[in-house]
Amino acid sequence: MADKLRGSMDASEYKNVVLGLLFLKYVSDSFEEKNEELTQNEWADPEDKDEYLAENIFWVPKEARWTYIKKNAKRPEIGQMIDNAMIAIEKENESLRGVLPKDYARPALDKIRLGETIDLFSFKIGDKKSRSKDMLGRVYEYFLSKFASAEGKNGGEFYTPSSVVKLLVQMLEPYKGRVYDPCCGSGGMFVQSEKFVEEHQGRLGDIAVYGQESNPTTWRLAKMNLAIRGIDGDIGDHNADTFHNDLHKGLKADYILANPPFNISDWGGEKLREDVRWQFGTPPVGNANYAWIQHMISKLAPSGTAGFVLANGSMSTSTASELEIRKNLIEQDLVECIVTLPGQLFYSTQIPVCLWFVTRNKAKNGKKERRKEILFIDARKQGHMSSRTLKEFSTEDINKISEVYHAWCGTNEQEYQDVAGFCKVAKLDEVREHEYILTPGRYVGLEAIEEDSEPFEEKIERLTGELSEQFVKSRKLEDEIRVILEGIGHGV
Repeated sequence: MADKLRGSMDASEYKNVVLGLLFLKYVSDSFEEKNEELTQNEWADPEDKDEYLAENIFWVPKEARWTYIKKNAKRPEIGQMIDNAMIAIEKENESLRGVLPKDYARPALDKIRLGETIDLFSFKIGDKKSRSKDMLGRVYEYFLSKFASAEGKNGGEFYTPSSVVKLLVQMLEPYKGRVYDPCCGSGGMFVQSEKFVEEHQGRLGDIAVYGQESNPTTWRLAKMNLAIRGIDGDIGDHNADTFHNDLHKGLKADYILANPPFNISDWGGEKLREDVRWQFGTPPVGNANYAWIQHMISKLAPSGTAGFVLANGSMSTSTASELEIRKNLIEQDLVECIVTLPGQLFYSTQIPVCLWFVTRNKAKNGKKERRKEILFIDARKQGHMSSRTLKEFSTEDINKISEVYHAWCGTNEQEYQDVAGFCKVAKLDEVREHEYILTPGRYVGLEAIEEDSEPFEEKIERLTGELSEQFVKSRKLEDEIRVILEGIGHGV
């Protein structure tokens, strides 16, 4: 589908075209399956809206059903028909009001290609079988990651790589309570939180999700993403800037997961010099990193924990105001854990990044006393290249990092131990000695390297001997290949 549209518009445009059609197909599939079931039942009315709403199925008017759209795919006015379908669905379903894309009729969108793209939707994504496999969720996530990759630098504002989100979720373990993301992008943090609860046999109703997003297109993506998965999330009824128009003023969250935009300089800080959220110091006007940190801390419940992504500079910046804030956070024992990540994890930036965990609850957990301690994890050597330019964490990487954290927290069965070059628990005194710099490399030390006791002369002799053997094997293979080629009349 993306290939079909690629030549005629850039990735940011065809993302909205394809994801809108995908959503339309999904709601239509689930509607038409229920419609068929009701048609077979002589006592039921297949046009009774309540029959659908009772099963969390969106009501789809006749002019918005996929059978109608597909039948008219080759007509020149197909763009207008899709816009009308989106308007009709929004009108009938309050939760989708103002969310769906409605610019398919614009002259710049090639209607022949649009019709051909519709024809490609020959598969089911919204019937019960597909829903049980989260078919649409998987297709949607695939599209979002591909579009983020295609858009490069701009793609990161709506998509955090799923392996980074999984790591955050697995460390925080949001089983029950309020989950908040102040810059929620397309809603990936919420989706992974729900998946986590589901995978651990929890009840999805036990978590409530809250979020906010300033970009209007990305806010719509999030609303569609949550609607598709049946997640009842409160991300506001419009897009809004978290710093200047906080939509969740009274919220106290049990878990906060976030990937704020890095190092924003134009966040309007000059208008917020006396803001009540700046309890640990006033963040600089030229960089929003420490404003994000303090905003999130202001939203934490008395025993809440936040895990978020920040640029590495946040761990060691020495500008007066940021150093002062960091010092106060550390002295008030809010910083729980810092993890440095490898490069190339993000589509949008090559800036090396880290994870911060701040908590209002370092209380004793069983035998674990964690007050006045910070856990440092250096995960820069974890991950594998999933493409030429992009790195990913495997399940093993995620488990390795999260198990160390949980061992230290006392929330798993393992005994925590420092591992040279990977993890170290530092007392606050040690952090003070390092002038409140939180870079894990300063604390974890160097990885223990196995001592090589073989004398240099012997090693060279052994290696050159092995190399000679390989050369002999190579020549033998070369001769055999020549014989085979001569046998088929292609001697070299």
